Amino acid sequence: MIRDAIPEDAEAIAAIYNYYVKNTSVTFEEQAVSVQLMQSRISQVQAANLPWIVLINKQSIVGYAYATKWKERSAYRFSVESSVYLSANAQRKGFGTALYKALLERLRQLDINSVIGGVTLPNPASVALHEKLGMKKVAHFSQVGFKFGEWLDVAYWQISLKA
Repeated sequence: MIRDAIPEDAEAIAAIYNYYVKNTSVTFEEQAVSVQLMQSRISQVQAANLPWIVLINKQSIVGYAYATKWKERSAYRFSVESSVYLSANAQRKGFGTALYKALLERLRQLDINSVIGGVTLPNPASVALHEKLGMKKVAHFSQVGFKFGEWLDVAYWQISLKA
């Protein structure tokens, strides 16, 4: 089941996200995020009339997806950046695809045109997910992040929902 996130989901969402903060270079955040901060992030996204959704399997949140404004200038108002995270034990079960498809559908309903997803490289699973959904690689930035003692590249994939 996929539904909108509610404030009570912040603890489960923070736990999923903090796994990536502590153990991977998927996110460039380096300190664990508190439940209160995650609650605030969810509220900010929803207050901007953008979706933050969760996927529930066997009565537990196993993943989430959301979109944020791509940039603040008004001409960017039809473009967003997407994010999808799954709990470590929920990968390779189709949950990421289901979440991303649901997110894209919600964004279509909001009249969003451009969805941009950033990926820390290397990350073949995330690249495959973006391309499976019809997104095209549009940018590659070399050595823009530094985490766990190494320089990391980031690439961006994009899809136009109105094309």
